[in-house]
Amino acid sequence: MADSDDSDIVDIEGLTITYRTVYGNLVSLNSVDFKVKRGESVSIVGESGSGKSTLGLAIVRLLAPNASYSSGRIMLDGHDVTKLSNRQVSLLRGTTAFMIFQDPLNTLNPVKRVDVQMLEAIRSRLKQEGQPFNEESAYKEAVDRLNDVRMPDADSIITRYPHQLSGGQIQRVVIAMGLLMRPKLMIADEPTSALDVTVQAQVLELLRDLQRNYQMSIIFITHDINVAHSISERMVVMYAGEVIEASPTESLVKNGLHPYSQALIASIPTISKSEGKLTAIAGSPPDMISPPNGCRFHPRCPHVMQVCTVQSPRTTVKDGSEVRCFLYG
Repeated sequence: MADSDDSDIVDIEGLTITYRTVYGNLVSLNSVDFKVKRGESVSIVGESGSGKSTLGLAIVRLLAPNASYSSGRIMLDGHDVTKLSNRQVSLLRGTTAFMIFQDPLNTLNPVKRVDVQMLEAIRSRLKQEGQPFNEESAYKEAVDRLNDVRMPDADSIITRYPHQLSGGQIQRVVIAMGLLMRPKLMIADEPTSALDVTVQAQVLELLRDLQRNYQMSIIFITHDINVAHSISERMVVMYAGEVIEASPTESLVKNGLHPYSQALIASIPTISKSEGKLTAIAGSPPDMISPPNGCRFHPRCPHVMQVCTVQSPRTTVKDGSEVRCFLYG
């Protein structure tokens, strides 16, 4: 597939992911369609258990052993990862898609210094490219990438062990390792939730700048709409394993169409405390082993109709947004 600004780095069609559990089969993703263009930043938002992380892990095929790809396809840079061998998928990880996890410390080896691990990343990339490895130039490249992620005192940080670094420093090291692999897509799964507000803002600004400078695509997985609004051009809302709305970020925040999207936005705290209590979404997310019939949101929806309880709505295009709701057709 040729690189072009309007082509898709990720193209998912009808993806269904099922987990085998002692209580029965749990359908974590149900017929999900999802696309990301090259150079685009997309946020995936929703409550815990909505399938956000499963979607991110499915793209790079890092799901748990009890998960299975029941149906659908995942095209990543022109390759259907559901049909590739383990070796072929491992070659795509890092260089094509790099994933940042919620706890970055789990990404690093605690008994190896930062420089050793960063040089391993460069050696892996050069091996795939068929290029020779030179330790001196590789070390300089590693320090340069740490400087790119605005790591203070990079020459000293690179010689330390992970436990000697703060959460923000570890997150920067992981992002720098991703840049060393030169990925076309970076998947960030709640990368700022464990950081304090100041460091969180710094990491978000860093990711925005890196996307612009390196022309990467970013999938940002979060439950925080404020964070999603600050980093993404497009927002995808998930509920109970389904994509229920996809829209340009500004449009969704100002005029969300799906009742669930509207409820999420209404629950965002404001600066003023004079508005009274926070708005909460009534009810709880459904049991994914035995989800409700029809629209999965209907037990909590203030606009529920009879048809919602027996039929699953199809995706409709409304004012440039894709929405899955009977209110719109």
